[in-house]
Amino acid sequence: MSEQDPPVEPGGDAASEPETGGGQAFPVNPTPVPSAAQAEALAGQPVAPTKKGGKPSLGQAFLKELWADNSFTVTLLAIVLAGVVAAVLMVLGDENTRQQWAYFFYQPGTTLQATWDLLSVSFGNLFKGSIVDPDTFSRWVYGMDGVTWQRVLYPISETLTAAAPLIFTGLAVALPFRAGLFNIGGQGQAIMGALAGGTAGFALGWSSPFGWIAATIAGALAGFLYGGLVGLLKARTGAHEVILTIMLNYVALYFMSWYIIQPWVKNPERSDAISKPIPPDSMYPKIFGTTASDTGLRANLAIVLAILAAWAISWLLRRGTFGFELRAVGYNPDAAKTAGMKVGATLALTMAISGALAGLGGTSIAVGTAGALTVDMMGQVGFNGILVALLGRVKPWGVVAAGLLYGALTAGGSKMQTGGVATHADGTTVNIPGISNEIVGVIQALIVIFVAAPLLVRAIFKLRRSPSAAATVGLAKG
Repeated sequence: MSEQDPPVEPGGDAASEPETGGGQAFPVNPTPVPSAAQAEALAGQPVAPTKKGGKPSLGQAFLKELWADNSFTVTLLAIVLAGVVAAVLMVLGDENTRQQWAYFFYQPGTTLQATWDLLSVSFGNLFKGSIVDPDTFSRWVYGMDGVTWQRVLYPISETLTAAAPLIFTGLAVALPFRAGLFNIGGQGQAIMGALAGGTAGFALGWSSPFGWIAATIAGALAGFLYGGLVGLLKARTGAHEVILTIMLNYVALYFMSWYIIQPWVKNPERSDAISKPIPPDSMYPKIFGTTASDTGLRANLAIVLAILAAWAISWLLRRGTFGFELRAVGYNPDAAKTAGMKVGATLALTMAISGALAGLGGTSIAVGTAGALTVDMMGQVGFNGILVALLGRVKPWGVVAAGLLYGALTAGGSKMQTGGVATHADGTTVNIPGISNEIVGVIQALIVIFVAAPLLVRAIFKLRRSPSAAATVGLAKG
């Protein structure tokens, strides 16, 4: 012990001595040790539970997560915001309601009643045209006016019919997104699938179920090859998939215009550009049966195949070896290459599978509902698939939910154009004009805008930060 060290009393230690610094001593206040009697008294007392660090209950955790910026809450609130903005546009677009708002401070009750009449009838028609019409359902229950169950299921049938190709093309965008690829060529791949599937349908003319099975295989194979071409060029030459898919969309569109008018394809009994009809036995079976088909229910096997495709892609990404390699390439291609993975082959096969999914989307239109090949039968199904994929957060089951939502908006949009009658409490009625179908397109675009801007939704509704959202770095890594 040096001369500078203070002496230590017997039974003590250096830690219990006063510390010195700057010439001043700082006293140490050790915790007093209870006596034997005090220890016995304390031992008999119950220990109070501490709330700090206690695990919250399941209900508390659910409520806390419900009002946080997770995917479900943000998507739901985005739909609500889109509905609010659409309501404002409906009011501005209706001349009578817009003029009534000029007298709001003079007749506030009348103005609000007119606004409610317009919005309730319009959004009510959206629900009636996409899910179920309560009036039709009640008349079927009580056996009035000869209403059949097929008529009750007509709205949901139209929703499922419109959703099937959107789910396929949405999956065609979601899958390569996980690998770091942006496939915007779903339109061209769907066209090639429709041409191959439709041609197999009317050329073979096999009896069910071989006709639609052959058409499905042909459509998937055509999309596989068309998408695989993009992946091959990407892997071999490094060409950007966005540029390739944009150009191939135009190639497919103009090829379809040429292909349909060829003598072996064109219907000789028609003067317009339309192919030979696909035999009924080669069309997809109706999920509500042949009787339902005769009464106009168009929902067919395509929606079942779309859901099975979503399940297969979900399993592939979570359980499959190729799915692991795909996600690894999407995270870091250089690290995946260092780990021994074939990055080029993974990218090429990913685009080929994506093309097969989009090809099935086109086949579901040709063999599911169209019954013949026409130039305008595809619409914008490939480009709408991009919106469906983004709305579904590029997750397979999210794409299914987004496809059903878009299908409902498409089916209900036709009903919104018919208008209706608003009945007041005193028995008076008011005729409400129809809403333009463009409003439905605005609603779809607004939903995607708000979903793509979660920080905006979070700021508007004051959402707390979600632990699950904080763990997600980006959509491709979700």
